[in-house]
Amino acid sequence: MIPVLTPAESRRLDEASAPRLRELMERAGHAVAMTVLDAGYRYGSRIILLAGPGNNGGDAYVAARHLRRFGADARVVSLSDPRPEAARAAATDAVDAGVPVEAWCDPRPADVLVDGLFGSGLVRALGQEVLRWVDHAGFIVSIDIPSGLDGTTGTVANAAFTADVTVTFHAPKVGHLIGSGPAHTGVLNVVDIGLEGGTPELVWWEESDAGVPRRHRRAHKWSAGSVLVVGGSPGMAGAPLLAAIGALRSGAGAVALVHPAGLSLSVPPSLLCWGVGSGDRFVAGDALTILEASARYDVLALGPGLGPGQEQLVNHLVTQWQGSLVLDADGLNALDLSALESRTFPSVLTPHQGEFLRMTGEAPSYGAAAELAAGTGSVVLLKGAPTFVANTGVTRVVTSGGPELATIGTGDVLTGMVAAFLARGLSPSDASASAAYWHGIAGRRAAKRGVLTADALAEEVAAVVPPVS
Repeated sequence: MIPVLTPAESRRLDEASAPRLRELMERAGHAVAMTVLDAGYRYGSRIILLAGPGNNGGDAYVAARHLRRFGADARVVSLSDPRPEAARAAATDAVDAGVPVEAWCDPRPADVLVDGLFGSGLVRALGQEVLRWVDHAGFIVSIDIPSGLDGTTGTVANAAFTADVTVTFHAPKVGHLIGSGPAHTGVLNVVDIGLEGGTPELVWWEESDAGVPRRHRRAHKWSAGSVLVVGGSPGMAGAPLLAAIGALRSGAGAVALVHPAGLSLSVPPSLLCWGVGSGDRFVAGDALTILEASARYDVLALGPGLGPGQEQLVNHLVTQWQGSLVLDADGLNALDLSALESRTFPSVLTPHQGEFLRMTGEAPSYGAAAELAAGTGSVVLLKGAPTFVANTGVTRVVTSGGPELATIGTGDVLTGMVAAFLARGLSPSDASASAAYWHGIAGRRAAKRGVLTADALAEEVAAVVPPVS
């Protein structure tokens, strides 16, 4: 897990390291220069470094000095004189090393443009003099965060640089990962310059965090984790089927699908399946039958394709189910949040942004997800780009998914994956974050073969989820 800081926390660390600021600036500027060189811009390359009045500008002066040493035609265009003592010293060193420093001017051609104007603390719109440089055609490297991008909210007031690479220090900032941040940040290069500590606002979930338990040598299908998927209604029969296939292909030993008996389904032979009732929709009384028939399952995944008007069924199952619960789709739409209060077993809520707004009346955000998690005692997996997993600790952020997942049915596959990882023994938070991570990886891989569909995603899941033994 990578800690993600707010700009305020990053600024606090900088202030605490004030006695070492020149040393840290030297390391930061050197890292920026190495990033430019590693991108292939070396001897003779035309490089313009835009230097602002703060420490970012100081980093730009240091980078220019190093780039000049490697034979690049590096020159600084200064928005204004540097203010911090360390930045003034960096400017003096650059001039002494032969770096041309020019007053602010209109844009000019260059192979590389280094944006060293403003750091992650900028919350105002860019001035007209800066806006003329924003659409520069060169390879753009931003220092700390692209200027114009709010490091706290990921919003852009009027415009922001769109970097090919952003070099940040010690830890990513929240604004790199949320809102418009990913579109402007480009490749994020996090460099260790010797800062320490910091209280994270988020933690970034990586592949190394997304492992799942392996099966014991003597495992059987029930000890390997079992999942019961309940859902389906006319026109949405595929949703619970996708969830069940997602669970099976994520390593659950036994997966069963319970649907209204009058609903026609084409079920693969690897899934257990039975119908309840006589119609093509569940009725409230079916909850008792479902509970009686499902006692041996570890996890209930409730809601995919369930259809509207299922409040009684859903809330009865939520209060009476004696096992882990994953609620999605119409299960969330029917949920009375107070029903979660009596549960002593883990619960995971998996809303997309529209469902979250309907449930809470609040705009979806990682902060609002954390409030919902705290208020219900549940883990909240807020689907989106990025996805957030909130519990009572620090919220996790998962960025592996992309726009290819914006197609019907992919959320149902994710529901099955969360349920399977829970059944395999992960904690609710780890199951949710790991499922979201591998869901995104599967989507990327499947999309390389063409337009992504949910059934293609479900097929890909088995290829990316870590092996069971």
